[in-house]
Amino acid sequence: MNKVTKAVFPVAGLGTRFLPATKANPKEMLPIVDKPLIQYAVEEAVAAGITELIFITGRTKRSITDHFDKAYELETELEKKGKTEQLEIVRSIIPDGVTCIYIRQAEPLGLGHAVLCAKPVIGDEPFAVILPDDLIDDGSRGAINQMIDKYQQHDSSVIAVQNVPKEETSKYGIVETSSTEDKSLSKINSIVEKPEPALAPSTLGVVGRYVLSPGIFNCLTQTPKGAGNEIQLTDAISLLIKKESIYAYEFEGTRYDCGSKLGYMQASIQYALKDPDIKDDFYSYLKEIN
Repeated sequence: MNKVTKAVFPVAGLGTRFLPATKANPKEMLPIVDKPLIQYAVEEAVAAGITELIFITGRTKRSITDHFDKAYELETELEKKGKTEQLEIVRSIIPDGVTCIYIRQAEPLGLGHAVLCAKPVIGDEPFAVILPDDLIDDGSRGAINQMIDKYQQHDSSVIAVQNVPKEETSKYGIVETSSTEDKSLSKINSIVEKPEPALAPSTLGVVGRYVLSPGIFNCLTQTPKGAGNEIQLTDAISLLIKKESIYAYEFEGTRYDCGSKLGYMQASIQYALKDPDIKDDFYSYLKEIN
C-alpha cells in the first residue's frame, strides 16, 4: 500500500464572507492569534508525515506563496538584531524535507475542480485534502493523522464527518452510512450535497478533511457541474462509492468553522486562551467585560 505523503490545499476561494478584509488579503492568511489559518493546516499535514504540500491557488493568493517562501531580508534583519527566537519561528514555518508546490486554478469552478487540478502532481497515489477554513483542535493527534491511520487499516478513502444540527444540513455534504465494528468509522452508502433538512439522509455532515484514493480523479473527470454551477467533490465521491468502499470518520477534536465570522471568533478566543504569552491577561480581560 502506498503511503500518504501528499496533501492538497484548495485556497483559490474569494472569501466573500470576510469582505472587505479579504479584498486584498486571502482568507487563508487571516490570523488566529499569531499564525494564519493556512499555517495551522500545513502543520497538521506535516505532523501526519506529509512531505509534499500542493496549494491550488488563485490570482489574488500571492501572500500565501510568500508566507511559505524564504524571507532573506527578514531573516537577515532578525539575525543582526539577535532576535534568535523570532528567527527560528520564521525559519521553521516549513521544515526541511517538505516541498511546496503551487498550481493556479484559472477559474473558480469549485472544490472538485480544485482537487482535479492536482492530478498531474498526485499521479496514482492516495492523498489528503485539507480545507484551511476548518480549523481542528485535537489536543494531541491531528485529524488528518487519524484519518491516514484509518486509510491504511482499510485501504479505502476516508472522509471526516461530524453531527450537525438538522436545520443546518443545507450547509454541508451529508452522508448516509451503515455501522462497522469501529465505532468511529462507518461505511458510506450515499452522499448528497447540501440537502434541505427534510431531505437529508442523516445529520452526519462532511467537514474539510479527506484522505482519497487516486480513483477520485476518474470520477472528477466524469462529474458534470452541480450545485452553484461548480464541479462538486461530493458528486465525484458519490460516483466513487459505486466502485470502492469509502468510510466516514468521526474524528477526535474540536472543529471551528473559520469560514464563518462566528467560528473564526470562537477559534481566536479559544486559541488565545491557550497561548502561554497572553492567556492569563486575556482571561482576566474576558472576565472584566463579561
